[in-house]
Parts: sequence; structure tokens; C-alpha cells
Amino acid sequence: MAVSKDFTQFVLDQLSGWSNVHINKMFGCVALYQDDLAFGIIANDMVYLKVDETNKAKFIESGSVPLKPFKSNATVLSFYSIPAIILEDSEAFIRWARESLEIQKKRNK
Repeated sequence: MAVSKDFTQFVLDQLSGWSNVHINKMFGCVALYQDDLAFGIIANDMVYLKVDETNKAKFIESGSVPLKPFKSNATVLSFYSIPAIILEDSEAFIRWARESLEIQKKRNK
């Protein structure tokens, strides 16, 4: 699950219009945080965002896949990849990331 420094920096640059985003390396991945809540994960130079019943359908409709962090076939169904077109559009990426952060906020109440 290698994560390159260049890709991580690209992701942070794309999110730079949204304050207080920071990262934490863990288990070969990089977690994306705001307000001390993880809303996304970078693994294998792909970005995955938190999903639930409020946004999962749009991820699936866009061809996203769940996070598969290890070599086993186990998947993490609460994080889905984001389409390249969203990643490349900073404003759209921030909108999708905000939705994922709101999921984490609801979950932590």
C-alpha cells in the first residue's frame, strides 16, 4: 500500500482551499483529517472518502470501489474511491470531502 509523497502533496494541494486539513500516516496508508476526524484515506495513490447511506450511491454510480487495504480480499465498505474527474477538480473534491467529514461528525455525536 505504498503512498508516494508526490501524490500525497497533490491531494493536499487540491484540498488547500479547505482549512485545517492534515494527514497522519498509518498502516502504510495516509489518513486525511479535519477537526481531528478522518474523512479520507490515501492508499496505493488513490483517495478514498468516508461513505454511508447519504452518499454511497453516488460513489457506486461513478464507478468507485471500496477500499481494499491489504493483499487479502477484505474490503472496507465505509470508504470508497473517488473518480479521477472529482480529484482533479479542487472545488468538487472539497464538496465530496465535506460530505464525508459530516458523516464522521454525525457518527461521533
